[in-house]
Amino acid sequence: MTSIVIVGGGPGGYEAALVAAQLGAQVTVVEQDGPGGACVLTDCVPSKTMIATSVRKQALMDAASLGVRFDGGADGEVGGVHVDLPLVNQRVKELAQAQSADIAARLVAEGVEVVRGTGRLRDHRTVEVGDRVVEADTVILATGATPRILPGAEPDGERILTWRQLYDLDELPERLIVVGSGVTGAEFAGAYQSCGSQVTLVSSRDRMMPNEDADAAEVLEEVYRRRGMDVMGRSRAQYVKRTGDGVVVTLEDGRTAEGTHCLMTVGMIPNTRGIGLEEAGVRLDRNGFIEVDKVSRTSAPGVYAAGDCTGILMLASVAAMQGRIAVWHTLGEAVQPLRLGTVASAIFTDPEIATVGVSHRQIESGEVEANVVKLPLGTNARAKMQAFDDGFIKLFCRPHTGIILGGVVVAPRASELILGVSVAVQQRLTVDQIAHTFAVYPSLSGSITEAARRLMQPITTI
Repeated sequence: MTSIVIVGGGPGGYEAALVAAQLGAQVTVVEQDGPGGACVLTDCVPSKTMIATSVRKQALMDAASLGVRFDGGADGEVGGVHVDLPLVNQRVKELAQAQSADIAARLVAEGVEVVRGTGRLRDHRTVEVGDRVVEADTVILATGATPRILPGAEPDGERILTWRQLYDLDELPERLIVVGSGVTGAEFAGAYQSCGSQVTLVSSRDRMMPNEDADAAEVLEEVYRRRGMDVMGRSRAQYVKRTGDGVVVTLEDGRTAEGTHCLMTVGMIPNTRGIGLEEAGVRLDRNGFIEVDKVSRTSAPGVYAAGDCTGILMLASVAAMQGRIAVWHTLGEAVQPLRLGTVASAIFTDPEIATVGVSHRQIESGEVEANVVKLPLGTNARAKMQAFDDGFIKLFCRPHTGIILGGVVVAPRASELILGVSVAVQQRLTVDQIAHTFAVYPSLSGSITEAARRLMQPITTI
């Protein structure tokens, strides 16, 4: 029986463990925090739970436009509605623990041994966990990553915070400064603004989310400003200082921003130091991420890696797929290399942003030849009914064959709507095939089939 030791119990680790157990391997998972890892206990699951509260609150704020009035509130306002942050944080923590417990139960049911502790490689086939030594035919590293700390802005857990410290606050930040306008910063900035904080978003680039679809980022920034957020572009934070009951963020150009709390969202660093990787022959890149190929192999024989510690698209879905691929490969199963071009991702802002396949930037630069159609969400009948004015559906296809190459959805529940486009990209469907697929009327998904119809190739006759 093949033995596999997995260091890390996040999505890359526990999904690998489940597949390995189902294929008959003897599996041990080493995890220091609990099944699900940081993704479930402190990062993805907690943040999206908190965001769900903010979306409900914002829906109440917007309800007046649909004819719903609340006692004590003027037009466009909601009287007597507020966010009970301790209750929200309690729900966040309880839900995270419940999800972790569900994963633990599934692992046990599949016969996976879970060892609590920090794993360290003695060599490429041996993992140390405290005083215990575990030998295996294959080692899979899924150690994750940790919030990056900006020198001069070290978190204190009270006023200067990482996102992993937010759920210990006793009250909603009155004036929250979010440093970093990437995906994490954009998500939390929008959530706390909707919950009732006055948010200042500090972005070092020309616009928020500079690595995402430009049209999508423009829509979201417009929404945020309309809701009262102060978005500071071209404003790189130099350091953050605690001032008693508040904070002052000093920018590189000398300007300052004052608030009651500061949330630092300036990237992630891999959890790869001090666990014996170099000694075991596992090669790291210059930023400390584990170098892997498309079937998750590292430079050390019999050692694989998955998830954020590899630096390849820090998404739970990608981590899980990397873990599964590692197991399939080491056990000799049929396996397809990781195809990043088919990865669907979502940003859980309000409205949400979801993408898959090639980007509009690749098309505009000439790297990819494609036809493009963009439909405003406001033209969709269902969107009109629900007063969804902000967003769009964007679809890309090859000019001659009509094969769908990718798309962007900016809408409520875009994370759900993108699946149809993702299936099309994965299965190399054409716009004609999507156009001839029935969509419910009225529905937001109807805009996807309409976009496909607009990209259909005209039939020419001779």
